[in-house]
Amino acid sequence: MAELLTKKDQRELLKIARDTITTFVTTGKAPPVETASPRLNAASGCFVTVKQQGHLRGCIGNFVSDQPLYRLVQEMARAAATQDPRFYPMKPHDLEDFSLEISVLSPLKKISAIEEIQVGRHGIYIVKNSYRGVLLPQVATEYGWDRDTFLRHTCLKAGLPEDAWQKECDIFIFSALVFGEE
Repeated sequence: MAELLTKKDQRELLKIARDTITTFVTTGKAPPVETASPRLNAASGCFVTVKQQGHLRGCIGNFVSDQPLYRLVQEMARAAATQDPRFYPMKPHDLEDFSLEISVLSPLKKISAIEEIQVGRHGIYIVKNSYRGVLLPQVATEYGWDRDTFLRHTCLKAGLPEDAWQKECDIFIFSALVFGEE
């Protein structure tokens, strides 16, 4: 699905995300949105990342969706700006300087061996009991991590010991079409 998005589709999703954040932060309501693009009306998982001055400001997503991609982008953009528990909700003064990145996801694939993980191509989702952690494919590349470091950081994000991936965890991989305003 993700690889079928055109540059025009990508620009439209980025505009939807930006307009949603700007309108929601200033009015408390999301703007009405429609699109004629059949690709943006197909269901797909996505994450929306908000950055300020190049630093993470919020990132929220969903692996699956029963709604069109453009609607999930709108929902995740609002959530990334106002509901990421790591950051305070964006305020009007935060709108002066922010950038967006959208990751449209492939379906999850459970792996049986860590050798299946290709750093830079795959994101990781680790599950153990009620603990869950996800890191997008671009995170390992941005930090220059190898596979083991990527796995350790995904465990830590899940609230698990950093070596939990070596024990009884379910490990899933996914790929993403990543595009942004920068």
